Amino acid sequence: MLTARQRIAPYLRPTSLYRYPALDAMTGAQLWVKHENHQPVGAFKVRGGVNLVSQLTADERRRGVITASTGNHGQSVAYAADLFGVRAVICMPEQANPVKVESVRALGAEVIFHGADFDDAREYCEEQAAVRGYRYINSGNEPALIAGVATYTLEILQERPDIEVIVVPVGGGSGAAGACVAAKSVRSSVEVIGVQSEAAPAAYRSWQAGKLVEDTTARRFGNLP
Repeated sequence: MLTARQRIAPYLRPTSLYRYPALDAMTGAQLWVKHENHQPVGAFKVRGGVNLVSQLTADERRRGVITASTGNHGQSVAYAADLFGVRAVICMPEQANPVKVESVRALGAEVIFHGADFDDAREYCEEQAAVRGYRYINSGNEPALIAGVATYTLEILQERPDIEVIVVPVGGGSGAAGACVAAKSVRSSVEVIGVQSEAAPAAYRSWQAGKLVEDTTARRFGNLP
């Protein structure tokens, strides 16, 4: 994680951590908000994209990268690929958010539409990676992605070492995993709470069951990476 922070530092600045009295009053706690929406693509995932793409081998850069996304992860990979001159292909569901689709294209990536949801796009993406020789980037199960996004937790704890609880969203899981790894490495007493949409509860149900669980609603909406 410390190495990841050094790698992304030339390209991404630390984001602001602000406290809002109105939120304190609503929650009954001292609450700080980490403004990852100030990142170039408006989301924390760009940290992982930059960290991963910066470490590609010469052969991987030549072959290009491919990934599946409903929006933010795709923007992350597209942004990083543009930084380092790497071809990027982003597979997206046919009904993906048009604003995020155009953002991915504006960053220079090729967009391929396939299927009704994220899982359809992901399965097609994996097939294309095998056939065309692209370097496939998994939206969650990538150590370099996790190390990259973990840097925002390092920033939180560096600025506010007294933080007791960190609340993170759970979509594809890279951000929550990074927060857990970073927080527990710095101070084991820090509690990390992951929050997932009721419309896409697969990660929550998996956590409850202690194993991977597929949910029909989550499959329809995708896991939002």
